Amino acid sequence: MAKMFYEKKRGFKYAFIFLLPGLALLITFIIIPFLSAFYLSFTNQRLISRLPIRFIGLTNYKKLLDDDLFWKGLFNIFKFVIIVVPLQTAFALALALLVNKRIKFTKFFRTVYFMPTVTTMVVVAVIWTFLYNPEGFINLFLQKMSFGSWQPVDFIKNENWAFPAIMFMSIWQGVGFQMLIFLAGLQEIPVSLYEAATIDGANNWQKFRKITLPQLKNTTAFVIISTTILAFRLFDQVKVMTDGGPNAATYTVVLHIYNMGFKRQYIGYASALTVVFFLLVLAISVIQRFLLKEEREVS
Repeated sequence: MAKMFYEKKRGFKYAFIFLLPGLALLITFIIIPFLSAFYLSFTNQRLISRLPIRFIGLTNYKKLLDDDLFWKGLFNIFKFVIIVVPLQTAFALALALLVNKRIKFTKFFRTVYFMPTVTTMVVVAVIWTFLYNPEGFINLFLQKMSFGSWQPVDFIKNENWAFPAIMFMSIWQGVGFQMLIFLAGLQEIPVSLYEAATIDGANNWQKFRKITLPQLKNTTAFVIISTTILAFRLFDQVKVMTDGGPNAATYTVVLHIYNMGFKRQYIGYASALTVVFFLLVLAISVIQRFLLKEEREVS
């Protein structure tokens, strides 16, 4: 009994040692900055100012309620999440199913699909800005496919096309990462399940619906939650391609925080925006986790 207790205690000790580096990074780069932002959100802190810092209570949070740009950015980011997350998840699963088949050049296709993910978003955004140009490749391709009936569009400067253009580019850039996660999940499914289904006369759709999807439930939950968090952080491509325009059609909350904090130097107000947005994303992630967990327990 004493030996078992000693081994268990030693196991906790080693576990804590391995967790310590990650815990230190978590405290340094997430918890401490959040607590600092929470404190600053109750002050009139400016980025560069000779005026002393004053405690102003909930003034910044009251100001947030009347901030039209904040609500416009929040609406845009929810629209982005609602459209991009399901589409990117579905495309990633489709690509994973494709590259998981025993066909020639599978490794080549895996590399090609994953390449945009390892490319810096700023570089990707600059390249796609040229592609979306009225004289760019996309307009030229659409003209050829429509036999000349397509009229060139400046996607980035068009209020109706700018945000869909960013959505399409974001899906293309990020789908490779989710594809690899799904691919790892697919390769963990026992082949015997598919063999048994074949013997029972199941077709490909029935195998996918009754075997593949249930076996990928945990993987799908991870992909959805991680993609949602990444989608809420939309900033780089908007900053490079449109800077929130035209007419705030692509404006986001993170861009608003950046503008308030670094352009207008309202650090206190930017901190209040950060705290509210962080808690909102955290709440959505917890709800997603709870719903997906409940689904697994029922099944």
